[in-house]
Amino acid sequence: MTGTPAQNGFSFPPEWHPHKATWISWPRPEGISFPGRYHEAIEDIAGLIRVLVQREEVHLNVPNDNCERIVRDFLRARRIPLRRVFFHHIPTNEAWARDHGPAFVLRTRRGRTEAAIVDWGFNAWGGKYPPWDADDNVPTRIAEELTLPVFYPRIVMEGGAVDFNGEGTVMTTTSCLLNRNRNRGVSKARIERYLKDFYGQRHVIWLGEGIEGDDTDGHIDDLARFLDARTIAIALESNRRDPNHAILQKARRALDQARDQDGQPFHIVELPMPRPMAYDGQRVPATYVNFYFANRALLVPTFGQRDRDRRARSILQRHLPDRDVIGVDCRKLIWGLGAVHCFTQQQPRV
Repeated sequence: MTGTPAQNGFSFPPEWHPHKATWISWPRPEGISFPGRYHEAIEDIAGLIRVLVQREEVHLNVPNDNCERIVRDFLRARRIPLRRVFFHHIPTNEAWARDHGPAFVLRTRRGRTEAAIVDWGFNAWGGKYPPWDADDNVPTRIAEELTLPVFYPRIVMEGGAVDFNGEGTVMTTTSCLLNRNRNRGVSKARIERYLKDFYGQRHVIWLGEGIEGDDTDGHIDDLARFLDARTIAIALESNRRDPNHAILQKARRALDQARDQDGQPFHIVELPMPRPMAYDGQRVPATYVNFYFANRALLVPTFGQRDRDRRARSILQRHLPDRDVIGVDCRKLIWGLGAVHCFTQQQPRV
């Protein structure tokens, strides 16, 4: 398809738009995300899939027939129904579908909604974890499976780096999108142009840096997220000695000054942060804002901290009374430096 998505009437819908499916890339045992702990980590993945299949289709990327058989048997052994699970032989290097997966955009013409895919470039978070060739191919492979048209911006962009309010505003961070390890020499103004042209947005909110332990250079989906078109959730660290305290307070002040596409302020919802967590001596980016909207539900990562897990869920439930706010155990998934949102990619319903 020629031109940009915006020129063709497409835009990226908010995550709470009804879903056709959630896409997940099954990790490789030999991958770098869960070294030596693969068999423990996939138990958290099974728990995530168990919740999702009650609400929508789950499409799993696996490399081949043998892996499909192994994963089918694994899920069956945990009594997860496979009626809504669909397998695709699409190899990946790592498992983080939020970042290497397709960006589905929608348009409505003559009363009919149509979908297309944006295939951003992917370089494993600034070239940190080679190889990434298979991950970079995923959006086009999925477009081929679904027979959807594809747009190619030809710059690097990850899904976890952006969040959308569904009315024309996208939120992101300077530490990630302006990092020279992604798109060297591309100016802030030019990045904004790409966000508007290829996501169909009108307004960009820039926050600063991301939280401790985030190896993506500061993805927005670990920092602050839209709950609806006028509401943003941010987690705040109460311990002043924790490096996240200053980072999150700075982001909170920026959100106080932020305005939407119509010049209106946002309502800000404050969540707690979990107590610091580490794996193999390295801090991991555990946060409750790495939640995921599924059909009729909000899936919130939990970290085995009953008091804070419960408080975060309670706050979110209060602000989303029409959704089931469901905790998903991510104590092992977070070893790979991501949680529920990092691991999923929504396909909107048309």
